[in-house]
Amino acid sequence: MSDSKISLWTPAGRALIFTLAASSIWCLLAEFYGLCSMRTFTFFVSIPALAILTGLAIFDRVRGDRKTWNAILVGTIAGLAAAVAYDIFRIPFVYAKELHIDGIIPPLALYKVFPRFGAMILGQSVEQPSYSLSAQVVGWTYHFSNGLTFGIMYLAMVGDTSRRHWVWAVLMAVGLELGMLFTPYPQMFAIKVGAAFVIVTLVAHMIFGVALGLGSRRLAKSWDNVKVSI
Repeated sequence: MSDSKISLWTPAGRALIFTLAASSIWCLLAEFYGLCSMRTFTFFVSIPALAILTGLAIFDRVRGDRKTWNAILVGTIAGLAAAVAYDIFRIPFVYAKELHIDGIIPPLALYKVFPRFGAMILGQSVEQPSYSLSAQVVGWTYHFSNGLTFGIMYLAMVGDTSRRHWVWAVLMAVGLELGMLFTPYPQMFAIKVGAAFVIVTLVAHMIFGVALGLGSRRLAKSWDNVKVSI
């Protein structure tokens, strides 16, 4: 009997993993372009897609060669860490007035979208005088789900992080920034796209990319790398 393990980490498998992970950000795009509500997409597409993604990872750990399991785990951890770095960088701008540094750096409402994400997923009005705890929790959870799925998407694109320079993660992050600016995102959330906003968010996305690229590379190496058969 052959002891060979099933391999899901193939070009077709990676494309499937990328597609399933991308369902997180697609639910926002579906709302933007009037395809369906963010709430509908979240419950009927994104959550099932992420459940399938989790199932594939577990199956690969049990029956496969573990390349897919390792890649999804690396992408998840590195993506979450990159999202945290992204948000930490933005704290001084969000709380510039409270920290009395608004004379040095511009105050920017960079966190205002998170409770709005939650409200949209919960089927509530996007603009509210104040947002419930549930809207805040759901919105921030959605934000971090994007961070971790971007990490998985990055691993699915590059395949082996030990053979790809981490700068590819920065280019991906910059692409996300440009995508945000050229979608209805600013109009949907009444964001004034001035020079300060563009510069700060661009730098924040670059920090996300650096953290994702270097983090995933280090994790992959510590776990004997994520190798891909092409």
